[in-house]
Amino acid sequence: MAALRSLLSVGKNAVPVLLRREFHGTAPATLQVTVRDSLNRALDEELERDEKVFLLGEEVAQFDGAYKVSRGLWKKYGDRRVIDTPISEMGFAGIAVGAAMAGLRPICEFMTFNFAMQAIDQIINSAAKTYYMSGGMVPVPIVFRGPNGAAAGVAAQHSQCFAAWYGHCPGLKVVSPWSSEDARGLLKAAVRDENPVIVLENELLYGVAFELSEEAQSKDFVVPLGKAKIERQGNRITLVSHSRMVGICLEAATVLAKEGIECEVINLRSIRPLDIAAIEQSVMKTNHLVTVEGGWPMFGVGAEICAQIMEGSAFNYLDSPVVRVTGTDIPMPYARIFEENTQPQVKDIIVSVKKTLNLKT
Repeated sequence: MAALRSLLSVGKNAVPVLLRREFHGTAPATLQVTVRDSLNRALDEELERDEKVFLLGEEVAQFDGAYKVSRGLWKKYGDRRVIDTPISEMGFAGIAVGAAMAGLRPICEFMTFNFAMQAIDQIINSAAKTYYMSGGMVPVPIVFRGPNGAAAGVAAQHSQCFAAWYGHCPGLKVVSPWSSEDARGLLKAAVRDENPVIVLENELLYGVAFELSEEAQSKDFVVPLGKAKIERQGNRITLVSHSRMVGICLEAATVLAKEGIECEVINLRSIRPLDIAAIEQSVMKTNHLVTVEGGWPMFGVGAEICAQIMEGSAFNYLDSPVVRVTGTDIPMPYARIFEENTQPQVKDIIVSVKKTLNLKT
């Protein structure tokens, strides 16, 4: 009643003052958004932003995508922009590469990157090499995206990590998102890039919700390709990882922190180009390094990091050898208990950290 009497006594000039007081100091809005929805919104915004962008792949249109990442896009943009293809990866990947050479910006979805092996000639020999072989006259702005790495109960032929496979090839850019911010920002950056970009998502992360800042919700938000992110500050040891293994590293870091071991956790985000400078800077601070990945150990992402650290200026700062935590060097078993033990677990990271620091496990 006091507020009402005040309003009546001063007349209409009081209304703006009351409104200003009510909305003063509102905190920036953050949302809990799943990786699936972040990818969906990124696709929607890029299709809306540029009419040259289109999406094609198996079941991406009328079925809304095998993992519902393209949900609602066919109804909004129609058959010309969201295209269902036959079950022929080499065929529709070739169509997408040709469209990119002709000036369009295709997003080619593989139901899983294991199926991309059927199209690897189009990806490597056509998409990755054409800009170089044409003397810079024919860019190939294309995105190849889909789930990568181990899922759950899909056995040896559907559980491979292709980060090292595609990271090996000049002419490609390769990114591997972990969080909703990663997924959104990296996909938008990939669509806008003038080079072929491989976006390695993870099936087990699609339904996981992460906090999305107000900045990351902007339609103009992108994550620069080739830049890593420090997810947790630490001064005792550096953990470097990508995709789902970033979360496993953070879990291990939380456990180790209770024992007084502060881990710095780096989310690579980008496999090629690799942000080796960020890793070197961290190693110069912590003097210890452990790499963690779901892929096989031979010639893997961790092996490349080890080599570059050894060859660079950070080598002299190491107080112990770099240790790799990887997937087991066997085809993925089908049985669940074996499957779980072929992928890095929190306990594996803890043991490796303590080994590196010469502590009892």
